[in-house]
Amino acid sequence: MKQEIILYKKFPEKLIEELKKHFIVHIHTLKNEMDPSFYDDLQRASGIIGSRLEVNRELLNRAPNLKIVVNTSVGYDNFDIKEITKRGIMATNTPDVLTETVADTVFGLILATARRIPEMDVYVKAGNWDVDPIPESLFGVDVHHKTLGIIGMGRIGAAIVRRAHLGFKMNILYHNRSRNAQAEKEYNAQYVDFDALFQKSDFVCVMAPLTKETVHLISKREFQLMKNTAVFINASRGKLVDEGALVEALQQKEILAAGLDVYSEEPVNKNHPLLKMKNVVTLPHIGSATKKTRYEMMKLGVENLIKGLNGEVPPTLINKEVLKERR
Repeated sequence: MKQEIILYKKFPEKLIEELKKHFIVHIHTLKNEMDPSFYDDLQRASGIIGSRLEVNRELLNRAPNLKIVVNTSVGYDNFDIKEITKRGIMATNTPDVLTETVADTVFGLILATARRIPEMDVYVKAGNWDVDPIPESLFGVDVHHKTLGIIGMGRIGAAIVRRAHLGFKMNILYHNRSRNAQAEKEYNAQYVDFDALFQKSDFVCVMAPLTKETVHLISKREFQLMKNTAVFINASRGKLVDEGALVEALQQKEILAAGLDVYSEEPVNKNHPLLKMKNVVTLPHIGSATKKTRYEMMKLGVENLIKGLNGEVPPTLINKEVLKERR
């Protein structure tokens, strides 16, 4: 008899059909996760697949047959990994397949913010370009040969650094939980302490994971350490940053500008002060948003689910320690 699973994200029909070959598939959305039908299906489910659903003790208590939880994203701060592992449940994510696409987005955000590209687009289309050359008050700042400070030198961080150093001759400073010998060798990246990165960088880019320890990793103190000509970029997780402190830093001109793809609450509130600032470039969390990459992420999630429930090791298992328990 086929095992039952819950799919709670919009998937291509081709991948849904692949799941149906192996499982009884119950399709839900996050909007109706509190519906009785969701919890009825959860009681029987061996696996769940999607992204952003909070998989915590409360949910797990309602899922006695659960064997695997699958995130179709690289981040998994929605997983209580300790609780999941304690129950012998496998947890997976989808790294690697989105690395280059996210790095493209981040570097585009750097360029757009530094050169004020969205603002200048509006300026021209509004018919305000009536003198040539434009006044210096509309000038941006250079990216090439400047110093990029990156917090988090994982796969995506290294891909951003490769673009920065090889493409734009930028100097690279980084802070990470561990040293990255390859980045140091290939891109002349220099490991520095946390405060020094903020003090010395022309661009500060955050690519760190969100954990209990990293909530508001960057707040008023860190913005005050930055140069008043510096640009702040966040494309990892919104809650890494104290948004109130960021707003204040921009208003007080403690930093020059910011480029954001993520926010503390998503979708971001339409009345958020960050949306009213010309020196802030705002994207709607599109880091991995190309058709090809999103498909590859979902495809990898399906592979994780099928292999995990067929007694094999999922390709991108997060909590490998559960395998010891199974032995």
